[in-house]
Amino acid sequence: MAGGGGELKLLGLWTSPFVIRARLALNLKGLSYEYVEEDVKNKSQLLLASNPVHKKVPVLIHDGKPVCESQVIVHYIDEVFGATAAAGPSLLPADPYERATARFWAAYVDDKVGSAWRTMLFAGETDEKMDGAAQAIAALETLESAFQDCSKGKGYFGGDTAGYMDVVLGGYLGWFDVLEKMIGVRVLDAARTPLLAAWAERFRAGDAAEGILLQDVDKVLEFLKAFFA
Repeated sequence: MAGGGGELKLLGLWTSPFVIRARLALNLKGLSYEYVEEDVKNKSQLLLASNPVHKKVPVLIHDGKPVCESQVIVHYIDEVFGATAAAGPSLLPADPYERATARFWAAYVDDKVGSAWRTMLFAGETDEKMDGAAQAIAALETLESAFQDCSKGKGYFGGDTAGYMDVVLGGYLGWFDVLEKMIGVRVLDAARTPLLAAWAERFRAGDAAEGILLQDVDKVLEFLKAFFA
């Protein structure tokens, strides 16, 4: 991967969709970075000092300066490492209206898909988990139409290449498989959302996603068992 403008270090947790999002952005930009896995039950002093407000991952440290929160990190990466031969294309569209639209749908993903993910993962009752699945399905059906509009008939939300919205939603992709095994509901289904299902396969196969999209469902379930113990 190409270097660019100083040392990059990412503090993360391999199962976090928000950390995965940051890694996807770094990979799509072709940036070299050091990845540091955190133990969220025994947080490092570096993490606590870098994100004293929320004390959470991901944190991107660029030349010693911390940047927190996944969407902020993606924006930062795109602004600092602009569209160059060394750092790849911009993640956000150049057109102001298209950029605003991408930000709108990114906020929708974290509001609707993110809240449904938390419900399916953390709710104590099966009925609550199933409600979370129904919310996720409804959100993805809405995003099916958004994909059709944003992609303009091409392969990604960003058009010919993966961009901001692909990164934001892509962080959850591996979790859809994990949650299907946990609660028995397929939230991303080609029968309901064929465009998104095809996009997901395309995105998973890209170089940026290699090795970070939680392909080993059983490994994630073992992690969750230990985490909740």
